[in-house]
Amino acid sequence: MPRDKTESHIKVNAAIRAEFLEKGYEKASVRSIGQRAGMTSAGLYRHYADKQAMFAAIAEPLIAQMDEWMQRHTDRKYPLAENDSGSLFDETIVDMIKNIVLPQKEDFHILLCCSRGTRYENFIHDQVEKYQPSLSEAIKHMKVLGYPVADISDEELHFLLSAYVTAVFEPIIHDYPDDMIGHYLDTINGFFMPGWKRIMGT
Repeated sequence: MPRDKTESHIKVNAAIRAEFLEKGYEKASVRSIGQRAGMTSAGLYRHYADKQAMFAAIAEPLIAQMDEWMQRHTDRKYPLAENDSGSLFDETIVDMIKNIVLPQKEDFHILLCCSRGTRYENFIHDQVEKYQPSLSEAIKHMKVLGYPVADISDEELHFLLSAYVTAVFEPIIHDYPDDMIGHYLDTINGFFMPGWKRIMGT
């Protein structure tokens, strides 16, 4: 009967997080992770194929949760726009940061600050590229519905969205205490929301 790996897997994951957080991906080593976990490199490879897989095990669940939140957010917005609802902007990306990112702040810090050398090293840029098409479609949809949307080019939309997404992750990058992060996120929302409302014609 195979031995239950649950306890050892928890130890391995804790060692991986500590190593990446301290050294970043590029300087992290499988040997050092093994020492932290109290096992050999060969023992680690029974849990993960390589160092890339170790980092992906942290990053991929975070990205999947963000994608799920954004899909729900988008699906919710279209009926509100069609009903001319005043609650169109009662939920924003800041809510995603508060609900998804803050409870996993350390892992997101690893993703944002320790990912150089991985396919996640341009995480914020990649998120902007992912979000922009749906935002552009939403603006077009608002125009069809008769909202006085702003005339904005793809380039302008890109750098505004990039500034917004970068801003909401800044408190995580700088590892501020949770109470300060909440305050800063409200400040960011208060600054950007009037502009987004003008663009969307609301």
